[in-house]
Amino acid sequence: MQIVTDSGADLVPEQMEGLPIYKVPLNIVLQGKTYASGIDLQPAEFYALLEETGAFPTTSMPSAGEFADTYRRLAQNDPDILSIHISSGLSGTLNTARAGAAMVPEANITFFDSMTLSCPLGWMVQFAGKAIQAGWDKESILAQLEKIRPRTQGLFTLNTMKYLLHGGRISHIKSLVATVLNIKPIIGPEKVTGAYAPYGQGMTLKRTLHHFPEVIAHLIPDMKHTRVQLLHGQNPEAVEILREAMSARFDCHFDPVAVIAPVLGAHTGPTVVGLGVGDMDVFAGLV
Repeated sequence: MQIVTDSGADLVPEQMEGLPIYKVPLNIVLQGKTYASGIDLQPAEFYALLEETGAFPTTSMPSAGEFADTYRRLAQNDPDILSIHISSGLSGTLNTARAGAAMVPEANITFFDSMTLSCPLGWMVQFAGKAIQAGWDKESILAQLEKIRPRTQGLFTLNTMKYLLHGGRISHIKSLVATVLNIKPIIGPEKVTGAYAPYGQGMTLKRTLHHFPEVIAHLIPDMKHTRVQLLHGQNPEAVEILREAMSARFDCHFDPVAVIAPVLGAHTGPTVVGLGVGDMDVFAGLV
């Protein structure tokens, strides 16, 4: 069995190394030029371009044909494919993948809606890849993914709301209020619709970062061992503030710091800082 995902998943390269994982890239359009996220445009280049140009990028999904091409190529070696994707509440990528699968009848494709993005999505993909290597069957992997999904969460905050406002990912009214009041919100996908929801806020970035542990304790109660992957656009100082705040509250296992993929950063901008967090126990030792 092989794993297909999209560039809404954030993992550092060493977390994917040696695993049967294949990414279909989402696209970014910046100043009239289209880039495949993570292929034509790496994170550091992307955030530098944002600062230089001051332009607002847009994003687009892969086509059904691109998914079909990937599934067809993989099915030549193994027809069993598990396709795990960015939340359907934030992107139509999952539906496009299904349309692509319909073009490849020789493949046996199972879909899983992560209801999240970035590192938590990446963790699900990584877990599935490691479970395959450990000899798990598809049904066992899917059952464990169902346990991982409610016990993981992605959260972020940012200095400016203008990219979220321009991208239409949250209410225009809430964005404008936050901009006027200079509020730094804590935002993440919720588990029912998979769309962005507010989880807290602060008047300064530092205060907001120190509020993350309280929000997490409410969202994922009773964690004995906490998996954390810090992530940012171009904000390493804020990453260290968040690391200290998390360490003071939880027994943390820190994954390597990740730079947020361009296709996600297009909607947040370079000031974004956040984390993936989850209950270490639900990964069944496959971390």
